[in-house]
Amino acid sequence: MEPGVEELMPRLLPVDDCDLAEDFDPTVPPRTPQEYLKRVQIEAARCPDVVVAQIDPKKLRKKQTVNISISGCQPAPEGYSPTLKWQQQQVANFSVVRQSLNKHRNHWRSQHLDSNVTMPKSEDEEGWKKFCLGERVYSEIDALSDNENLGIDYIKGRWLYALLACLEKPLLPEAHSLIRQLARRCSEVRVLEENKNEEQISALNLIICLVSRYFDQRDLADEPS
Repeated sequence: MEPGVEELMPRLLPVDDCDLAEDFDPTVPPRTPQEYLKRVQIEAARCPDVVVAQIDPKKLRKKQTVNISISGCQPAPEGYSPTLKWQQQQVANFSVVRQSLNKHRNHWRSQHLDSNVTMPKSEDEEGWKKFCLGERVYSEIDALSDNENLGIDYIKGRWLYALLACLEKPLLPEAHSLIRQLARRCSEVRVLEENKNEEQISALNLIICLVSRYFDQRDLADEPS
């Protein structure tokens, strides 16, 4: 190794030349610590000072960077932007719900499941939906999933509210990304709401409010009307 290069890549431990047997062969596995160190020295001496990667542009074209939108939520339709007082009240109510949920969660952690309760397998997504929602609500949501209604009805809104209430802080990166996507999607649906149904817009406002103000995603918050 040249002196200039050695200054940039100093040796971690100085190693002197080792006294080796005359039959030392660097191509076979080392038999002693001295042979191992000598083999490392030989391999290091063979390494070039500068290495240039040979990149095939054709392979890079197949793995282009994915552009992710980091924009905020779309503003509420004229006359439907929630007031700051309303948003603060929703956050306070949501905080009370989460405190109650934590009390129940701590209680049931010490309880044993009934023998007739069968937990779904971890990879059974549909099974967990039925387990958490109940057969009736699950069937209602499944029946609504194929229609063209982009809004949030009472059933969907209740389910989303419950999911948000169960999220633990600090958020995992995946949960952080998902709730931001949820708030943006709600703002898009709110703009596309043709009939401007006050109940549905209020539900959309609520989800956006909780994501932005309770979970501290302030750049997504609605500006007070």
